[in-house]
Amino acid sequence: MNSTTAPLRRRGLLATCALAAVLNLAGATVALADSRLVQVDVLDRDNGATLHVWRDHGRPVIAGRPGARYAVRLVNNSGERVLAVVAIDGVNVVSGETASVGQRGYVLEPWQRTEITGWRKSDDEVAAFEFTSLANSYAARTGRPQDVGVIGVAVFREAPMLEVSNAAPIVPPSPPLPSPRFDSDRLSKSAPATAAGTLAPSPAQEAQRARDPGVEMADAARSQPRSAPERLGTGHGARESSVVRVTTFQRASTQPEQRIEIRYDSLDNLIAAGIVPPPRLATTAPHSFPADPPRDYVPDPR
Repeated sequence: MNSTTAPLRRRGLLATCALAAVLNLAGATVALADSRLVQVDVLDRDNGATLHVWRDHGRPVIAGRPGARYAVRLVNNSGERVLAVVAIDGVNVVSGETASVGQRGYVLEPWQRTEITGWRKSDDEVAAFEFTSLANSYAARTGRPQDVGVIGVAVFREAPMLEVSNAAPIVPPSPPLPSPRFDSDRLSKSAPATAAGTLAPSPAQEAQRARDPGVEMADAARSQPRSAPERLGTGHGARESSVVRVTTFQRASTQPEQRIEIRYDSLDNLIAAGIVPPPRLATTAPHSFPADPPRDYVPDPR
């Protein structure tokens, strides 16, 4: 096996509709990247709205509604398979590890789209993304509150077939679906699956469980002063069905082809920060007797 290409090879999970995203925590902060490869939108699942994007010094920002479930919608605008790893609040949404670009992600077939709706719990379930207080966010509850308030996506192109001759056979892709379905995620992961096809915990996860880290940090986040509005985070919501299966993907490069970072907070906080303009006040003139408007005389006929 060629040692130069081995680190790029990944095995993962595949479902009936594919999609991808990854957060590059090692690189510089970047704004919404080239959407000609993969388009990323955030949806309010409770009302079906696509969240409006504001700009803060060129960086995309959205306003989340506290208590609402949301989804990250990924659309592959290219005619090739792509891999992406999605991170919320600095946490990989598949493995729960502190996010980096070399971790597991979702694979999207040419021209396909899907919605990532939660933290992956198994081959069959996710825990729904929902906007909540920083203290109640999954990142804070696991001792990592410092990166709460950001959605990250990094996209990789697939290496040409001639370069993966030593890799395991690639699972034939399913035919594209006309529209995304809630349970039609496609996951590609960097760690091997168990015999039953479930995600195997990484060494970092096992060490994290043994140490039980973050209790003090999470408690500190919950006890922070309430004089200022608390930042918005992403909670670990109710379990929902989301089926995936294993596939193979070899990255064409060690660095992502596209990086996207979308910050979020509550509307009130974004208004207070001057990112979102405040609502306009009524411009009609006030009336001294509002319940008794003036009456006109009988008009002339036309």
